Amino acid sequence: MAFVRAAATYFTGPLGGVPKPGPALEVSMDSSMIADRRRLRRKLWFWRLFTMALVVALGFAFYRFAVGDAATERPHIAHVTISGLIVDDDELLERLKKVETSDQVKAAVISISSPGGTTYGGEKIFKAIRAISAKKPVVSDVRTLAASAGYMIATAGDTIIAGDSSITGSIGVIFQYPQIQPLLDKIGVSLQEIKSSPLKAEPSPFHEASEEAKAMIRNMVVDSYNWFVDLVADRRKLPRDEVLKLADGTIYTGRQALKVKLVDTIGGEPEIRAYLKSRGVDADLPMVDWDKKSNTPFLLAGAVSRLITIFGYDDLLKGQDINGILPPKLLLDGLLSVWQVGRD
Repeated sequence: MAFVRAAATYFTGPLGGVPKPGPALEVSMDSSMIADRRRLRRKLWFWRLFTMALVVALGFAFYRFAVGDAATERPHIAHVTISGLIVDDDELLERLKKVETSDQVKAAVISISSPGGTTYGGEKIFKAIRAISAKKPVVSDVRTLAASAGYMIATAGDTIIAGDSSITGSIGVIFQYPQIQPLLDKIGVSLQEIKSSPLKAEPSPFHEASEEAKAMIRNMVVDSYNWFVDLVADRRKLPRDEVLKLADGTIYTGRQALKVKLVDTIGGEPEIRAYLKSRGVDADLPMVDWDKKSNTPFLLAGAVSRLITIFGYDDLLKGQDINGILPPKLLLDGLLSVWQVGRD
């Protein structure tokens, strides 16, 4: 009977007449409308967020690729940052070459934050900065750490400006190789080899280096070390004997380095500007970053990449190749001019 009464409320006339909404139908319609509205709201929120992200991304794209590039087309001071381990970096060398040849670059500031790296990598960057210095003033800006090959690069500038507590120095060269023979002995593995001569492929991680091998490596290290010492003596206008006293691997704070004449000034941007003004560079020129730009071929993709970096998710963009897995020091070849922290 209850079912009959409920059904009867849908009709006002005889059977087959026009239905008239009753309480049950109204409840059903209200629930359906509420569900539709919720779905619509979700869609609207999605498109609003998508539109906001698109506008922000396009804004970054415009700034990065329009305003940023346009800044290098008017007179300015080029600012280049060299950070991390120093290696043979073709992209950096190409960028420094563009700074050298650009008529719009009136001076260059090289900011260095590096513990060092390969001696050869430091040598090539040093020569590239000296080529810039031959045409326009160059300031070496020592940041948190510019030691070993990092200091080598700093000497390429016309003047070196360091922070009070920045770390620099560590003039020297090191050659390292692992020795895993004790481990192989423990697990019962041996390596046999036949060589064309005793010094071929020496030193080897599979056996103790012979005295002849050690002498060979030592001569190579000393040769590079002497080159480094002569470079510092020439660039800092110091007697070689005095540089030899400083070139024992010692590191110095900015204040200490100033006392031993390894840097010229303690300070930051005001001191940089003051020096460039003394060299005839307009003090009002903007300082424009010439740091590495994204090589993403699409504007939107590049802007989104930048946005992700800003929000702290740049690790998601890193490749999973060997360079992202192994510690950088394990990937360095040849002679090293690097200050190493925490050695046992």
